[in-house]
Amino acid sequence: MQSKKTTAYRVAVLIIVILLALLFTFPLYWIVTGAFKTAKEINSTTPTWWPGEWTLRNFQTLFSKLKAPLWQINVPFSQYFSESGEAVVASAGPEVPAAIRWMVNTVWMAVASMLLTCFTAALAGYALAKKRFAGRGLIFTLIVCAMALPKQVILIPLIREMSTLKLYNTLSAVIYPIVGWPFGVFLIKQFAEGIPGEIIEAARIDGAGEWKTFRTIVFPMIKPGVGALAIFTFISSWNDYFMQLIMLSSTQKLTISLGIAKMQAENSTDFGLIMAGAAFAALPIIIVFIIFQKYFTKGITMGAVKG
Repeated sequence: MQSKKTTAYRVAVLIIVILLALLFTFPLYWIVTGAFKTAKEINSTTPTWWPGEWTLRNFQTLFSKLKAPLWQINVPFSQYFSESGEAVVASAGPEVPAAIRWMVNTVWMAVASMLLTCFTAALAGYALAKKRFAGRGLIFTLIVCAMALPKQVILIPLIREMSTLKLYNTLSAVIYPIVGWPFGVFLIKQFAEGIPGEIIEAARIDGAGEWKTFRTIVFPMIKPGVGALAIFTFISSWNDYFMQLIMLSSTQKLTISLGIAKMQAENSTDFGLIMAGAAFAALPIIIVFIIFQKYFTKGITMGAVKG
């Protein structure tokens, strides 16, 4: 009898999980299939669950609307000396569809934010967890309080700061504010708390310096947390539409989200074009999650259990 109850329970849980999975993946399915539908099928009052006539017109329109250089390397700090206040371009790539340039901008922004945030959070989290210094508790309290502070509160000072540093309308204005992410420091600190102090002391007795101790002892033990933070940071930076909208304006500096919104404003009835752009924008997110999935899962389980 107990075995039958257990089996029924597992079947019920499996059915619920499958239904939830279908519910959460349906928007992605609708976007991907809609990107290959004709305008007639998309605008039809009767939904078509599968493209009756597969077409690449939406992607052709996406990649032919606007043009921009594939990359653009500026002379460092040249904006401080140029008459226009704009950075001097040292090198620019070939002309490509603007959607590709927007994707390059977004990937660069998200990857740079992810790497810098993981690096600074790992160092700060380790220091707050294992170092003893004056003001340690106060600093951690301020970090926890900063987690509850919405971006809208610091928006005006942040814009003034970026303008003073002549970083406004550059990708750096979107990257730098997320580097000191309080949640990242908090997450890594929780992982570093579980590192036995005896291991660190043994490394010091063996003559290892601070950097070598962190690199060879601490970092491998907090790697699952860093992997989870990498996913969180990448997705947060990628989807931070509000900050991108405020900080970026020129066509060449736009991210893929802003670019799709720009196309939506110019082509308000072309839903196929919008779905093609959304499907194109979702691809890197899916790839990153697949790559870091094991670290994400391990980070969640390790963070939930202490001792």
